[in-house]
Amino acid sequence: MTRPPRWDGPLGPASSDRDRALAALAGSRVPVSRRPDETSPRTGAGTGRGKGRRGPADPVRALMHRHHDLCARAVDPLEIAAGLEALGVTDRTAARFRHRDVFSLAEELYARVPRAEEPVPPAAPAPGRVLGARMALGALWLLPGALCAATAFGVLRAGAARKDAVAGLALGASGAALVIVALWLCLSRGPLRVRGSGFGGRIAHALCVGWLLGYAAVGDRLLAGVVDGRRPDGAAPAAEAAVVLALAVAPAAGCARWFAVRARRRLTASRGLEEFAAGMRPPFAGVVTAFLCGLPALVLAARLTVPGSPPAVTPPTAAEAAAMALCGLLFLARLLAVHGFRGAALIGLALACAVQAAALATAAAARLPGAAPLGVPVARLTAAQGAAAVPAAACGAAALALLVYAFGALCRASAHGGPGDRAARTTGTARTARTAPNRAP
Repeated sequence: MTRPPRWDGPLGPASSDRDRALAALAGSRVPVSRRPDETSPRTGAGTGRGKGRRGPADPVRALMHRHHDLCARAVDPLEIAAGLEALGVTDRTAARFRHRDVFSLAEELYARVPRAEEPVPPAAPAPGRVLGARMALGALWLLPGALCAATAFGVLRAGAARKDAVAGLALGASGAALVIVALWLCLSRGPLRVRGSGFGGRIAHALCVGWLLGYAAVGDRLLAGVVDGRRPDGAAPAAEAAVVLALAVAPAAGCARWFAVRARRRLTASRGLEEFAAGMRPPFAGVVTAFLCGLPALVLAARLTVPGSPPAVTPPTAAEAAAMALCGLLFLARLLAVHGFRGAALIGLALACAVQAAALATAAAARLPGAAPLGVPVARLTAAQGAAAVPAAACGAAALALLVYAFGALCRASAHGGPGDRAARTTGTARTARTAPNRAP
């Protein structure tokens, strides 16, 4: 005799099977996915207080979020690599993110971070237009030197022929205004343009450069008059120095453009920061050497242009050496400022200004009763080498200091990556201070 089925509930025998299934489901553990930076009670990963393993499963994700602005603004991985280097990320740090070098890490960040705005690729200009633009730019670089040489020749010739100081003054003022306009055009575009400098920085830079140029014009006559009461004869040395400085704009712009193009190509071909730095040292030494070796040719051109200058076959005078030292100082300072190191450039210029001002101040103070020993060093230097030895020594020492600094700074990838890495360099200190101790910068 068969036993009737047992009814345990309103749903009959099926309820027992469903109860067993629900009990099994309740007893099982379903894994819960967490973000890489979220605390896990078992492992203590992320920012929690657990004592297990530390660090996310995706190590690049935290770096990607921390430097999202840099990665979103970059137009290629090279800018990200330069920006990371400016923030202190090295190849050894990249190994902690499972990459062989910073360039490989930058490629992954560039691929994973969406672009803030995709720039429209410009249409390729015609070869004729490119050649015309280059010729126009080259003519613009030559314009300050041509105008300054014509002004100096006209002023000195007019003063010697007519003996009319008013006519010479008017001609010199108009020519100086044209030279200033031409210099502004050369420095506001092209390879000598400084981007992103603040108003205060521009004012300080202009004051330092103005002091150096003013001292090159009248500083030697003023110092000689203060030291021993004599005054150098003629205005030819000051006019010659002005012509040399104006003629130096063209080689400075050409050298700066060649260096920037060479650095960009090296940045594309390099696969490591040390490789890039080693490859950029010879071009930097070459561009500085080429500019300095071209200065004697500019002095020769100034001698042939300015009436009353020394003969072409004589060695350079102290005033010409001071003009060449000032050209080297201004070139290195502008090259550093163009690549984002505006503070170092300003310090170098201010150092030369301080030495010149100190020489004038000590020479003037030595005329006071009981303060004669203050002017002994300047008096001995001017007696042995002339008054132009002071600006030559000041500008030469400042240029040497900037050269040592630029040899390390301009050979790094962060100096050539683009606008994004320059912005990262200015904010790198603040971002690094906000970085957690257990994370890479």
